[in-house]
Amino acid sequence: MRPQELNLLMVFDAVMTERSITRAADRLAMTQPAVSNAVSRMRAVWKDELFVKDGRNIQPTVYAQNLWNQVKHPLGQLADAVDPREFDPATAKRSFRISMADIFVDMLWAPLRQVIEREAPGIDIHAIPYTLTNAEQLLDDARVDMVVGAISNAPSVIRSEHLLTPCYVCAMRPGHELAKANLSVEEFAAADHLLVSLSGDPTGMTDTALLQQGLSRRIACTVNHFSAVVPLLKNSNLIAVVPTATVERAIINGELSATRAPLELQMAQLSSLWHKRQDRDGGLIWLRKHIKNIVAEDAIRHNQVMEQFLCKNKRCMAQAQQNKLKKAS
Repeated sequence: MRPQELNLLMVFDAVMTERSITRAADRLAMTQPAVSNAVSRMRAVWKDELFVKDGRNIQPTVYAQNLWNQVKHPLGQLADAVDPREFDPATAKRSFRISMADIFVDMLWAPLRQVIEREAPGIDIHAIPYTLTNAEQLLDDARVDMVVGAISNAPSVIRSEHLLTPCYVCAMRPGHELAKANLSVEEFAAADHLLVSLSGDPTGMTDTALLQQGLSRRIACTVNHFSAVVPLLKNSNLIAVVPTATVERAIINGELSATRAPLELQMAQLSSLWHKRQDRDGGLIWLRKHIKNIVAEDAIRHNQVMEQFLCKNKRCMAQAQQNKLKKAS
């Protein structure tokens, strides 16, 4: 391969990763016209349009996508071999794209931004939509630098580090007939349920647990983001099994009631995920460290608050049931 073609491949890789001439220029420390000229040379050499405009971004042609599938991993290995990607947060100018659900944006973004303003003022962070089904593809295509979420049967090219095992509660509006301390699994299964489904699939881990007991439930409503849970539960007879972080504030403020789900659930493991080509990426190592610390600190505080509240709430529910029985008799 001639040196000029290798140079074109490096520019090609940056454009494919960023899906933008401007962002590719920033990534390569080149001017935008220089990158545009390189793209023009690529089109002439490889005899394909390569990129077409899509709003402010660009999308690759089939030829470009197939070419990138063949060269992105060798190029990453070559870059690692000649540049260990030393990272100085105080002087770095870089953008990180992180795929995660809205619940984790709520948890991470404010404290992470404080860290950035204190240690790395040139760093930008961008939240990218997440579903369980798109995590691997986003990392493999270098559309994101990192995923915060769960992934099953991850291939060896996807690295992971455990962050958190979320706790779940069964939440509903105050005064709901199921807002009681000893909710039976039959009562639970017979209720109208709200499910947060980031992918649109109207089943979840609760359905798997119910099926093991020969039961099923009605998913009466689904949403694709956690921020919709509290308003829906407050204004309906729906109940929902959700991570406690989703409803903590609403429960403590008295906007929602909560009890423990009456069945054993196989908890999803929350992890940070990245592609092996970024194992030595100093910037990503720095970012992962801070995200891990934030999640750990939040989990300790959150679990203490919710455990105390649920115990207190259980006693209150039990007392309310006793009072109801006394009145009935």
